[in-house]
Amino acid sequence: MIEVLAPGPYATVQDLGRPGYAHLGVPRSGAADAAGLRLANRLVGNPEGSAGLELTFGGARLRFLSGAWIAVTGAACPLTVVSGTGAHGMAVPFWLPPGAELRVGAPAAGLRTYVAVRGGIDVEPVLGSRSTDSLSGLGPEPLRAGTRLPVGATGALAPIRADHASAGALPPPVLRVLAGPRDDWFAPGALAGLCARPYEVTQDSNRVGVRLRGTALEWARRGELPSEGVVTGAIQVPPSGQPIVFLADHPPTGGYPVIGVVLDADLPVAAQARPGDALTFRLVRR
Repeated sequence: MIEVLAPGPYATVQDLGRPGYAHLGVPRSGAADAAGLRLANRLVGNPEGSAGLELTFGGARLRFLSGAWIAVTGAACPLTVVSGTGAHGMAVPFWLPPGAELRVGAPAAGLRTYVAVRGGIDVEPVLGSRSTDSLSGLGPEPLRAGTRLPVGATGALAPIRADHASAGALPPPVLRVLAGPRDDWFAPGALAGLCARPYEVTQDSNRVGVRLRGTALEWARRGELPSEGVVTGAIQVPPSGQPIVFLADHPPTGGYPVIGVVLDADLPVAAQARPGDALTFRLVRR
């Protein structure tokens, strides 16, 4: 059992989401930086899709009422263990004895940090997932002081291995983009304009999408685009011309044109972008 003493600015339970329900209007959700959660789970011997904690800008304090192996990945934060012994750090498994408290500081770079516990967070699944969905409200509520989280059984898990590659430094803030499907809705040169200079991440960004400020992308058409399916990584452009990169909690459909889609491999870069950061787009060909 884990007791949340302080959740930090925003903390949720996340796994790899609930795919297959977009036709019902249900977002996939799941970890915004799925690679970070997968690594944390591997480090403690969990299946990669096990539920862990997603911390936004650190600041959490967690008490482990039972002893547990944990791993912390994603945006690197200072880690302090109260009433514990032994080494601890980012991207390595370490043991917390019963009653130990983990304090997670604020990251110097990046935004989202993942805490995996051996056995996984064992809250009740909704539509096959334990993820908190900030858009639809499905799944467990965001963490608050006093929340208690059960931990799953560990008997059938693989042994812990500490030889996984370290997460290392955050990748460069470059997002590779495939054009379309609605790039024909934009004025000539809009795609070149998207990639010409960096965009600034605004404070309105969240798990739904990264909202950007920079070169306005002008529509060539007027009128309404019928709502159509959109995917994670879609770059939707409202009439303001300021692009939005959709993240894990994006709606299943959208009514603004999508000028391009960020490659899956670069979604962790978008997920780790914090307000004030600069992001650059680079067009790639199929």
